[in-house]
Amino acid sequence: MADDSLLAGPSLRRLRKREGLTQAAMAASLGISPSYLNLIERNQRPLSARVLVQVIERFDFDPRELREDEAIGGVDGLARRMADKRFTDLGIDREEVQEFLAAAPQAAAAFARLYDKSHPEEDRGEDPVDEARRAVERWQNHFADLDHAAEDLADELRLSRGDISAALIERLREKHRLTVRVLPAEVVPGMVHRLDLHARQLQVSEMLGGAARRFQIARQIASIEQRDAIETIVAGANLTSPEARERLREHVTDYVAYALLMPYRRFLRACEQSGYDLAILGRRFAVSFDQLAQRLTTLQRVGERGLPFFNAQFGRTGRMVHFTAGASGAAYPLDGARWPAWAPYAAFERRGSMLTQAVTFGEGEAVPRHWFTIARTIEVDGAACSARRAIVLGLEARFAGELTQAQGISLDPLDAVPLGVGCPRCGRADCLTPGTPRLAASQTR
Repeated sequence: MADDSLLAGPSLRRLRKREGLTQAAMAASLGISPSYLNLIERNQRPLSARVLVQVIERFDFDPRELREDEAIGGVDGLARRMADKRFTDLGIDREEVQEFLAAAPQAAAAFARLYDKSHPEEDRGEDPVDEARRAVERWQNHFADLDHAAEDLADELRLSRGDISAALIERLREKHRLTVRVLPAEVVPGMVHRLDLHARQLQVSEMLGGAARRFQIARQIASIEQRDAIETIVAGANLTSPEARERLREHVTDYVAYALLMPYRRFLRACEQSGYDLAILGRRFAVSFDQLAQRLTTLQRVGERGLPFFNAQFGRTGRMVHFTAGASGAAYPLDGARWPAWAPYAAFERRGSMLTQAVTFGEGEAVPRHWFTIARTIEVDGAACSARRAIVLGLEARFAGELTQAQGISLDPLDAVPLGVGCPRCGRADCLTPGTPRLAASQTR
């Protein structure tokens, strides 16, 4: 994948030297000026899609070389290694890690190789969930072509008017000869939906509420009508295992369903007009809080960008079960996900209430990052049981002044709650709310 902000200077410089070309000669071949090529090689300008196509065609270049950092786990993998206690006194923050990886990817790979050899006992095998999550993060959770297609379909179905459920059900019936049938929980035990092609039915559990049912219907439409586009994205990610590919496929299919229920332009306009008021947005688009939270991580259309949110979900035991960074730059907490002083944990004691909190993460970094977060619990209804989760939305506090939910909340970093690095890596002996060390995990819907 190439996007508008792809910095690939070292890769392009190595290609030029391998071909024995001067900057002037390569620039002439690509139809750009030598000064522009010089800026690209120094990572002061991104490698545009047009120039990338020229590089591929003229030099038989494999674009996968631009993602050579995947072998060390990208920024997350390198940041995890840099978080070693032996480097704590250096104050290396995530921004420095990103700069190191962008400016000298081979030097970063050499460091990672040496570091890993010094820890031979650790299992460095690729986790399918993490691999799929990193693929989503490379896109910043914005799939432009799919978003446009979903928006066009929403306009065609006139989903902004009348009964959304009826329009979606009619689409399935007319175009795909599928009917929707709600079944008793005992008929579909342990399941929330099932596609019965013999009966030509999308069967959903009675345990699903209205928003969840609409989502499943929209998801079925997405999986049928955007199958080829979804598979192109999955194939282009070059994931190493069938499990990782399936995780990514599930995520992207969900993405289309969210985009269909909350069409981009209309949704972004509603966000801006309401000050991202979550209660108003949920009612206006007839979606649940978790669906709304996930859609808010996707608003990165070129020329029409929304605020850069991240979204995380926690189970009742405090275990992180889902994380989407979007374009927020938030780091997935590989070394643990327990901060008892954070609002998502308090949310379990205040069922359904929306809690706001300004926090800082990054103890040990040169400058801890300042975030504004919103948390509340949801009930996760299934065919056999109901569970509760805490959903948290967050974005950098410098953007939060636009939010309705931030009114009356101090956004001064000095007033923020310092959360440090998570219980497993915190050395504080006098903590009043200790948490059991536990590795964070992630899962898609």
